[in-house]
Amino acid sequence: MSAKRTERLLTLVIMLLSSRRGFTKEELFEEIDLYREATSVAAREKLFDRDKAALREQGIPLESFSEDTLFDNDNTVQRYRIDAEDYRLGGVTFQPDEYAVLNLAAGVWDQGSLDSAASRALRKLSSRSTDGGVELTPLIQPRITTDAPHWDVVWQALTSRAPLRFPYRAASTGREEIRTIHPWGMGARFGHWYVVGFDTTRGAERFFRLSRMTGEPVVLPGTFDVPASFDMNQTLSSLSRREPDRTAVVAVRPGSCQVLRVRKDAEVLRTGEEWDVLRVPYAASSPMAATVAGLGINARVQEPQELAVEVGRLLDGAYQAAMSAPRGLEITGGVRLAPRRKSSAQDHLLRLLDLVPYLLANPGAEVGETARRFDVSESQLTKDLDLLFVSGPRHYPDGLMDVNIEDGRIYLTNARDLAEPVKLSMDEACSLIVGLQALRELPGMRNNEAIVSAQTKLTAAAGDAARIGTAVATKLTEDDIDPTLEVLQAALHSRVRVAVDYFVPTRDEITHRLLEPIRIFLHQDTWYLEAWSVDSDGLRNFRLDRIQSAALTDQPATALVDEESLARDRRATLPYRSGDADQAVTLLLEPRARWIAAQYNADAMEELGEDRLVARLKVASSAWIPGLVAGLGGSAAVVGPDQLREETLRWLEAARAHQALA
Repeated sequence: MSAKRTERLLTLVIMLLSSRRGFTKEELFEEIDLYREATSVAAREKLFDRDKAALREQGIPLESFSEDTLFDNDNTVQRYRIDAEDYRLGGVTFQPDEYAVLNLAAGVWDQGSLDSAASRALRKLSSRSTDGGVELTPLIQPRITTDAPHWDVVWQALTSRAPLRFPYRAASTGREEIRTIHPWGMGARFGHWYVVGFDTTRGAERFFRLSRMTGEPVVLPGTFDVPASFDMNQTLSSLSRREPDRTAVVAVRPGSCQVLRVRKDAEVLRTGEEWDVLRVPYAASSPMAATVAGLGINARVQEPQELAVEVGRLLDGAYQAAMSAPRGLEITGGVRLAPRRKSSAQDHLLRLLDLVPYLLANPGAEVGETARRFDVSESQLTKDLDLLFVSGPRHYPDGLMDVNIEDGRIYLTNARDLAEPVKLSMDEACSLIVGLQALRELPGMRNNEAIVSAQTKLTAAAGDAARIGTAVATKLTEDDIDPTLEVLQAALHSRVRVAVDYFVPTRDEITHRLLEPIRIFLHQDTWYLEAWSVDSDGLRNFRLDRIQSAALTDQPATALVDEESLARDRRATLPYRSGDADQAVTLLLEPRARWIAAQYNADAMEELGEDRLVARLKVASSAWIPGLVAGLGGSAAVVGPDQLREETLRWLEAARAHQALA
């Protein structure tokens, strides 16, 4: 990050905001010393062009115009300015409860492209919030991730309304084709991100799942218009999961294979001492085969034959991978931290442009609190304040800002032109508008007055950027989860216990639990309940899709839970709790199985090349690991500890022999 470039950009903004008449390049070069440091006239011109592009890229409305219409194309008589009305955030004030829900909306985004945009948007709006200090601890905590392949490129095409070309493998045919679309909107549902738009080859509106793009998309020159009637929320609602259209007949051992027994519309055809026979509906062969393969010697497909063959293929692949997996593989790189985007001069500029209105609205702001609010260290904040002090036109009276720190408090004066926050950019508006929409879709929050009013004000303040609210959407819950969510939320509000029947796949059983719900959160497209288990006398997490039934009781929740634990950062909310007795399991993951590391919170990872990954998981019991790798059909293998590796090999050998008898 170049402090000199940040200073130059900030000074340029201050000057261009200060005059309606604007400045010529020569006037700017004369006034801003840092332009005179260029090594040549050509280098100075190039520097200025880069700075103009940088400001426009950040949504700052830099205009160029000519005073003489006869010379509009003559760059030598061009003048430049920033229209203050277009620059400043529209007049709006948020009440404490409205700003609190904006904080929740910003917190919906997981680390990724729009996570930092949400933080910037909150910084801008903080100076427009009345005092009150309202903080909400959400009982339901949704998360939206933007880690889908090629998300940033598709977002760029969407927001710039540029055509997009990409190679795509359709699920229906398996063929790879080059597709060109006009992207109208993006949406997340069923754990996947989709782009929808006009397919120029098919001549019709089409959905495309980002994870099925087989190569890097390319943003093409040109532009297009989006139909006025298009709304991504409505379009996303029309997308549905494939309904089961096939039936399998599966023999299962009595009392086992609950994952098949609890399936919707599954039925028992007959029972026996050694085998029960089930009829199980399914939609696609691959996930069904993976489920049966993971059951090992407890299940055998009788019909259809092609499903039985697929199960055998998965078990063979898992066995071969287990046999060839390296021994003694150790992770030497330790915990792999999430990459942080390198800070740039543009990012630094935006922080400074947000910092000025905040300090003007909060005279005497404490250094420590300001640093925390802007997510920087106190030493970095001091450097930012020094940079504010030296930025501005050199030859104008009172052209520089005055910055003073007294007794740990900051006082800023002479910054009239930067007193208002910059208007919301497209990604900033999107992060909060879509976040509020996601909150409104949750059970119990659909008629929340603060969310409704905050969304109305935000849309008005965002101006043209608010159009992104109809172009991006998410659907975080489905009909099969909503009833359970409603019961659990009622228990949370009433502070009563709830009785549930819960499917435990690692033990292949359904248990009855008495729980005291604490909160509900979303992780990797799966909803979890954090609750105090009365039976286990401890905190536990439960997947909502494994709760077979949930009923409120008249028993009050009485457990005393550590408030500090409940107040921890939402980003640290993980579905799997580690304990002192947990054991480490090391897996070798092929590209198709890399999701295992994120899903099961690997505590250490290391890249092996060719997109393979070795990951170490901490698990309370390793009994379910052989079934996991069996269903992955060779995409994962156990490399440690040695005892589990050998147990997995024996498990797979027995499962292969069992399936061969079919």
